[in-house]
Amino acid sequence: MTTWQIKALRLEESALEHLDGFIAEHGLIIAIGIIYVLVGLCIWVMAGGLRRWFKQPPGGVRPVIIIQSPAPPPPAPETFDPFPPLRECDCDHDHDEWED
Repeated sequence: MTTWQIKALRLEESALEHLDGFIAEHGLIIAIGIIYVLVGLCIWVMAGGLRRWFKQPPGGVRPVIIIQSPAPPPPAPETFDPFPPLRECDCDHDHDEWED
């Protein structure tokens, strides 16, 4: 390493020590300040600040009215009959074979 690199490293170390001490003493104030700046930035972005910054025209969204035609009524539910009427047997075999 050359002498100027060693001097640069010593200056960097000194600056980081001072910065560390400053943050240790004033850390809460720095954090509160950062929070206020971020809240302000969020409000600015939500209010359309980026649109004005990049000079874009406002969104081309146009209101649309949608009218839906009424759906056909659902079919009537089948009624449940617990005692259905008796029906005739649809079988093809002869019943006389069973009678003896």
